[in-house]
Amino acid sequence: MRSRSLLSVGVLALWACGGSPPPASGESGVVAEAARPAPGRQSVEPEPTIRLSGTETEEDWEILLDRIRWARSIGLDTVEIGHAVAEIGRTFVGEPYTPYTLEVAGPTGPEALVVNLREFDCVTFVESALAIARTVQGNPGVEDPSALRRAYAAELAGLRYRGGAIDGYPSRLHYFSEWIEDNGRRGRVQPLSHLIGGSEDTEPIEFMSTHADAYPQLSVPSNLDAIRTVEARLREIPRYPVRQNRIAQFEDQIRTGDVIAATSTVPGLDVAHTGIALRIDGRLHLMHAPLVGSSVEISERPLAERIVGIASQDGILVARPLPVAARRVDAR
Repeated sequence: MRSRSLLSVGVLALWACGGSPPPASGESGVVAEAARPAPGRQSVEPEPTIRLSGTETEEDWEILLDRIRWARSIGLDTVEIGHAVAEIGRTFVGEPYTPYTLEVAGPTGPEALVVNLREFDCVTFVESALAIARTVQGNPGVEDPSALRRAYAAELAGLRYRGGAIDGYPSRLHYFSEWIEDNGRRGRVQPLSHLIGGSEDTEPIEFMSTHADAYPQLSVPSNLDAIRTVEARLREIPRYPVRQNRIAQFEDQIRTGDVIAATSTVPGLDVAHTGIALRIDGRLHLMHAPLVGSSVEISERPLAERIVGIASQDGILVARPLPVAARRVDAR
């Protein structure tokens, strides 16, 4: 049985990855008001069918177009997608870690897609690098900025929401094990843990519903009911984390660009942290946006050693980005 004495550590880890807004009171203070675009930096709507949060700025779109043009200039549109994900991720090393960037609507506001390439938590860093890589490789030859914005928004929503459809707060893939399962089922990633030494974890996932007071959106009864339904379904989906004492043994089967999710020791919580695998001098390292360090970084210690040294983490789930079929985007 995992120790409940680690609960506060695990909650911090989850919040650090953007999996939950801060509690309404206590050590982290009150919930901040929803962010708003800076004066003079208006949002640009890239896709009529995807509701944007309104917090995106021209700087975000400029960063997106800059990364896409750079990626094409060095041939990342033609390489293995994991390599593209890693190289794009490297361009964000040093950018600030900021938690709760997705929590902009308040308890009862409409769920909408947040586009933020200026600051990251651990999950939005992974999603942003993967969504840019998929945009680069899935839209060859498209130069129209509006079309690329729409394509990126579609890729980001496709990664972040169940089935790629934004349908309220519960439609977001809050539990990262479901993120892997859902994106795996839709051919965006390949879950690998069960193939590289993973062992089954049968502990129920129920952290959000059992800590509903920490999530302002769960004060809405229908949202809480929907999250309980999600958790009930996740109890039927097996998880096969590679335990911390086996990571070094199997790390040669993990590639640069694979998505890494560090499993949590907190009861009811599946994942505490996420990042992107990098192989450096033959060892597996993690590129990630951690709370400690306050910016996107590449871990100094190999991943196997890093996990052993963190009490709130006890293994990893691994997912490999899959190629995206090239397609043209309507520039209208």
